[in-house]
Amino acid sequence: MIVASQKISLEEYLNFDDGTDTRYELENGELIVMPPESDLNQRIASLLFALFLQQGIPPYRLRIGAEIVVNSSQAGSRLPDLMVLSEELAEALDGSRRSTIMLDMPPPLLIVEVVSPHQENRDYRYKRSEYAARWIPEYWIVDPIQQRVTVLEWVEGLYEEKVFTGDSPIASPVLGVLELTAEKLLQGR
Repeated sequence: MIVASQKISLEEYLNFDDGTDTRYELENGELIVMPPESDLNQRIASLLFALFLQQGIPPYRLRIGAEIVVNSSQAGSRLPDLMVLSEELAEALDGSRRSTIMLDMPPPLLIVEVVSPHQENRDYRYKRSEYAARWIPEYWIVDPIQQRVTVLEWVEGLYEEKVFTGDSPIASPVLGVLELTAEKLLQGR
């Protein structure tokens, strides 16, 4: 749902406070209300958070609820379900008043988006091109609707994709082969 009828700047978005806990994304200068996540989507993000901790990623380099400013035709900001930060990016965010990855900061190492109903175009098309413009090394699209996990790896200026389904163990260019199948992840268990 679009909130404002006129486009706003990134600065206006970053200073926007309507006094509620409503989450927003900024898409081409338009303020978009983000509906609450489904229980399954939250379980999937939590499962990955725990798995990434087990892989040895320190908690200060994992983010749920952080946002990233993206290149788009107008001002844009996204709220991925989960991010893995580089050491350099974690240091750049340390002490900031808002957990926002700005354009002048290094990109996250990995972004995970869990697809919600009626949001497929945003995750498969728009966010893919926006994250590519930020040169994010790895982008996961976890799709409980189509029962697949798409892992996109940044290679020579483009994303190359691998799709995992069923009992296929998920392989991550950043993390290696994980002891997690697509089926288990998509169940959030």
